[in-house]
Amino acid sequence: MKRPRIHREGRNFIILLVLIAFLINVPVFLYSHHWVFALTLALSAILLCFVTYFFRNPERIIEVNDPNFVVAPADGRVVVIEEVEENEVFHDQRLQVSIFMSPFNVHANWYPIEGTIVRSEHQSGRHKGAWLPKSSTENERSLVIIETKTGEQILVRQIAGAMARRIVTYAKPGKQASRNTHLGFIKFGSRVDMYLPLDTEMLVELGDAVKGNETIVARLGGGVEVPDAENN
Repeated sequence: MKRPRIHREGRNFIILLVLIAFLINVPVFLYSHHWVFALTLALSAILLCFVTYFFRNPERIIEVNDPNFVVAPADGRVVVIEEVEENEVFHDQRLQVSIFMSPFNVHANWYPIEGTIVRSEHQSGRHKGAWLPKSSTENERSLVIIETKTGEQILVRQIAGAMARRIVTYAKPGKQASRNTHLGFIKFGSRVDMYLPLDTEMLVELGDAVKGNETIVARLGGGVEVPDAENN
């Protein structure tokens, strides 16, 4: 049986939580009634189990035979599939696909497709409920643009919610986005948006549950692969 893996973003948090639980429970054990100690110990254990479960890091490896396949960047439920006017980056019509993550989903985020990261930045904002449409442009969020070998660009947004207070993004401009690799992590519930070209073929429907780095959600329309400059 494999030992459960904890995501690196949760290790210090869990250690801190254990320390706090120890500092609370020892005085309660020494100076309070046994039933009070039993209660605080049980509550501490429940909280520690939930946080450990929240920061779980399952090992997922996907192999695809088509570079145009778009894999779910996060666990959750598909809450948006619609054509929208993307006015922050592309300033044109795009197909928006949004995945909402509950506190019980895995919160690691994966690269949905391979390519070169051409832009990555963090944007301050509010902390409205992540299921609200305006959260895409008003909430705290990160922005990552990946360019495929065929020259297609897709936008991935990690969006904070009412509970999520920290977005972690590993993507850096100029680096390669690779399958089976974490793009980042969102702490305590939120959502991930993707903005895809309009000719993208959707392979999931609104309301479907998806798994990050496991469910193939779409296929890009394709294009002509751009040759490497060194091979010219």
